[in-house]
Amino acid sequence: MKPADHLDALIRIPSVSALSNRPLLDYAAAALHSAGWSTQRFPCPDPANPDKANLLAAPPGQPIDAHAVDLVCVCHTDTVPFAPSWTGALVPRLLDGVLHGCGACDVKGFLACLLAFADAPPPASFPSGLRFLFTADEEIGCRGAAHFLAHYPLRPRRVLVGEPTSLHPARAGKGYCLARITVHGREAHSAHPAQGISAITHAARLLLALDALAADLARTTNPFFDPPSTTLNIGTIEGGTAKNIVPGRCQFQLEWRPLPSDPADRVLDAVRACADRLHLADPGFSCDIDPLRRQPGFETPADAQLVRALEAASGRPAVAIPFGSEASLFAPIAEETVVFGPGDMRTAHSPRECVPLADLDEAVAILRAVTAM
Repeated sequence: MKPADHLDALIRIPSVSALSNRPLLDYAAAALHSAGWSTQRFPCPDPANPDKANLLAAPPGQPIDAHAVDLVCVCHTDTVPFAPSWTGALVPRLLDGVLHGCGACDVKGFLACLLAFADAPPPASFPSGLRFLFTADEEIGCRGAAHFLAHYPLRPRRVLVGEPTSLHPARAGKGYCLARITVHGREAHSAHPAQGISAITHAARLLLALDALAADLARTTNPFFDPPSTTLNIGTIEGGTAKNIVPGRCQFQLEWRPLPSDPADRVLDAVRACADRLHLADPGFSCDIDPLRRQPGFETPADAQLVRALEAASGRPAVAIPFGSEASLFAPIAEETVVFGPGDMRTAHSPRECVPLADLDEAVAILRAVTAM
C-alpha cells in the first residue's frame, strides 16, 4: 500500500491519549504481519485506561528478542484531543495534494511511511538489527516510551524518532518541563481585606518575577534554535472562590523548554529562588512548587553517521526543533538520535493539521536510502 492509503486509514482510527491505542496497534500489526514482520506487545498500564501498549516490530529473518540493535524507528500512536467544532477531524480530506485530518502530521504520517516502507524493500536491504517501536501516551508525557525503556533492555546504536520536521533531519531539540505552582493565601470577607491574604495578588508578584526570569534566560542563546533561548510559558491559571472573598489559593502551570546545554534543574532552581526572595520580602508569601515533568533537550553531533545519511538522502540540512519529543528519552542510551518526519509541526494540534502527499512518498524513499547505507 502507498503511505497515503495507510494514512487515510490511520486518521479514521480515534487515538487521542484518553483512549486505548489498541485499535491503531491492531492496524499496524496486521500491516506488518502481511509483510512478514514479527511483532511483540508490551502492556503500558494507564490508571485511567489500562488497555494500552507499546508495539515492537522486527523485519523478516531478525530475532525480535535481540536487545542490541543498529537502528530503531520510534513513532508514537496517540494524538492530542481535538475541538468538537472540528467535525471532520477523523475524516481525511485531500485538497491540492495535501491530506488533512487529526494526526496527519503528528504523527500518523510517519507511521504510514513506516508501514509503506515495510511493504516493499526485500530483507537484504535491512540493516542488521532494524526495529520499529510504536509507543503510547507521547502527548501526555512520553509515558509509553518511558515505560518501555524502564522494563525492556533495548540497546540501540541509532534512533530515528518520528515527528513532523518537513523532512529535515533534526539533530537537536529542546526539552520539555512542567511544574504546578500553588500560591497560598488566607480567605476573608472582601469587606475586611486586612483579615486575609490574597493568593491572587501574591501570585501576580511571582508572575512578574517569572517574567523577569524569562528575560534573563533569553540572554543565553544558541543560534541553531528558533527561538534561540530557553523559553517560559504560563499556560493556565485559576484561583479564588467568589468575587466577595479574599482568595486563599491561586494555582498555575509553568512550562519551560530548555536548551540542551541547560543543566537539568537550572530553571526549577531559579523559580524556587524567586519564591524565596518574595518570602523574604513578605513572610506572608507562601507557595508550593511541584515538578510534573523534567525532560531534557538532546543534541547529536553534526558529523554523526545518521545525521549525514539523512542530509544526503533528503538533500536538506540538519536543523534543531523547539519542541519536546521522545528523542530526549532515547538520546542517553543511543550513540546517535535524530528526529525526522513528513509535515510541518506548525499545523499540528489544530484543525489546520495536514501533510503533503509528496512528503509521504519522499519520506519512504529517504528511509529506504538510509537503511541501505
